[in-house]
Parts: sequence; structure tokens; C-alpha cells
Amino acid sequence: MELKICHLYPDVLNLYGDSGNIRCLQKRLLWRGMGAEVTKMPLGTRTSLAGYDIVFIGGGQDFEQQVLLEDLHRGRDSEIRAAALDGVVFLTICGGYQMMGHYYETFDGQRCDFIGALDLYTVGAKKRMIGNYKFRCTDSAGGSVVVGFENHSGRTVLGSALEPLGKVLTGFGNNGEDGTEGAHWKNVFGTYSHGPMLPKNPQFCDMLLLTALERKYGRAELAPLDDAAELAAHDEMCARL
Repeated sequence: MELKICHLYPDVLNLYGDSGNIRCLQKRLLWRGMGAEVTKMPLGTRTSLAGYDIVFIGGGQDFEQQVLLEDLHRGRDSEIRAAALDGVVFLTICGGYQMMGHYYETFDGQRCDFIGALDLYTVGAKKRMIGNYKFRCTDSAGGSVVVGFENHSGRTVLGSALEPLGKVLTGFGNNGEDGTEGAHWKNVFGTYSHGPMLPKNPQFCDMLLLTALERKYGRAELAPLDDAAELAAHDEMCARL
């Protein structure tokens, strides 16, 4: 078995070690004797997303998001919407998560129209939401407790029919008000969790891998790994929070 993984915009969307998520996906497949082909698609790449099993989009600041607008609206946005609708697994972090929504409006009123793959929008504010945090994923997203680091001024609001990725246990999440964190639609998972997220949340990582494998092969199993170090890091952060 093999998965093809696309790292989209690694040159401009890679805050707080977000590229470590790619490494984690790759290694957890290789440790199980499975193939993992990783392709980087920086700004300006015209390669199609067709045929990829997992697409990762990391985080960036407001400036990077605006730089991406021209590239997105050359057709990449429609490709992303089509892949999401087709069930491709997406993990999107912070700025990458915001980009999956309808728009981002900066604090001074400048609006950036984004992809519209997820029914959400984000509005900037003066006060940033910063710190280590944790949330519990919904049952449909595996139900695990995730720890991470958030740093965003954007307040994200989900559409009434869009399910959050999870419920905030400690921290801010989507907007610091409604207790939601991230978003989940089909096989698209959006979150504010930097860190990188996946190495210290192996259950969530394996959920993504299994989802992608089952979509591609119909049936799949993941052999257990020795996650003592990963779980120790996870549990230590949970205890601090």
C-alpha cells in the first residue's frame, strides 16, 4: 500500500514547524512497511492535484495569505474544491485552514476572497489568541484529545451546517467565544493547531492515514506502533494545561 501526499505552498505557509506534519505522516507509513510519496508544490506550481491521497496546507500570516490569492484564483481554488468534494484527505493549519473558507477580512476592513470549500469565514481582531491549548475531537473525527499551539488574530465562524473538528478544553479555538475548534467536512480537517500538530497526537495522525487508505483501497488496517515517546509528550502537555 502507498499514499501520495501533496505539501501545498511549503515555501510560504510553514509556521511553527508545520512541515513536521508531512514528516510524521511519511514516517508512520514507512514504519509500517507502506509507501509514502511526498511532493512539494510551491507558489506558482501548475501541477495538478489529481491522484493525491492527502493534501497538507500549513499556516501563514496575513501577508502570505494575500500573496497566495493570485495563485489560488488561477484555478488552484477550483482544484482544491473538486478534490475536497471527491473525498481527498486534507489537513489544513491556521492560515491554510482559513483559506478553505469563503473569505478573511482583516482588522482594517480589507477582504481576501478565498476558496469556499468550507462554509466558514474569518474576521481579524486587534487581540491575538496565543498559547498552548487542547481540544477533544468529535466522534466523526476520531474522538481523541489533541494538544497544540495556537497564535491567530482571526476569529473563525462556522456555517450552521458545518461541524467543528472538536470542542475546546483549554485555550481559544476558532474564536474564543463558542467553544469550537477547527472544522470537519467530508475528509477535510481544519485546525489552528501548530506545533507541529501530528507528532504529539499520534491517534489523530493515524486517523488521517486510515481515512486516506480506506478511501484508496476500500479496506485497510494500521499495525500498532510503539508510541511511548509520542504519548509521553502528549500527556505531559495535557498535564500542564
